[in-house]
Amino acid sequence: MQSGNPALNKNAFLDAASGALLSHDSEAMTLNGTVNKTGLLLVLVLVGAMFSWSHYTGPASLPALLPFVLGGAILGLILALVTAFKKTWSPVTAPIYALAEGVFIGALSAMFETRYPGIVIQAVGLTFGTMAALLLAYRSGLIRVTEKFKLGVVAATGGVMLLYLASFVMGFFGHSISFINGHNSIGILFSLAVVAIAALNLVLDFDMIESGVNAGAPKYMEWYGAFALVVTLVWLYLELLRLLSKLQSRN
Repeated sequence: MQSGNPALNKNAFLDAASGALLSHDSEAMTLNGTVNKTGLLLVLVLVGAMFSWSHYTGPASLPALLPFVLGGAILGLILALVTAFKKTWSPVTAPIYALAEGVFIGALSAMFETRYPGIVIQAVGLTFGTMAALLLAYRSGLIRVTEKFKLGVVAATGGVMLLYLASFVMGFFGHSISFINGHNSIGILFSLAVVAIAALNLVLDFDMIESGVNAGAPKYMEWYGAFALVVTLVWLYLELLRLLSKLQSRN
């Protein structure tokens, strides 16, 4: 059973580990190494976000942020796909991805902050608070990653992605799925569900990284594991922004 994060799955680490066994001189992936690289990628996300945010000087500057939103999102998507298919490139592609994604979320966050003052710091706090709480629950054994747990999270994640894809395609024909962006009770409940699903993906990510360490995956998989965690954290942050904006719009 795979992680709900498309960049993080059991086969990714096991395949890499089996390759590493062929070379006795190769260094193995470690948990501390993955944690350190995750921290570095998050710093790069912050650097990218500060760069694009610095171009915000008030509501009149919002149109100037659109190139950062679109450019960062497109480049981030391309780099994510490259990293997912060429894991050995992750020591190079993962840091560049983090910078690109930072530029994207920095500009987007400035747009949200303009309309809903204080929303960004709330979303950031909730994102890292959720990660810390789930990591503690996972390490303490409070949350057990069983096959049923994995199946439920993966199925729910797939359902959300299909809904988003359908909404995107329908947008070309002037239609939309109202509850995705709706600010009514149904829209808020939907966002709460998606936030929960994104958060639970972090638990699967922790488990898959630990499995990679135990399997003796090669050193470069530390970068890949860190990259995958950042992918999930960015998704969680964006969903929290969406949820908080819906809640504040009702005040």
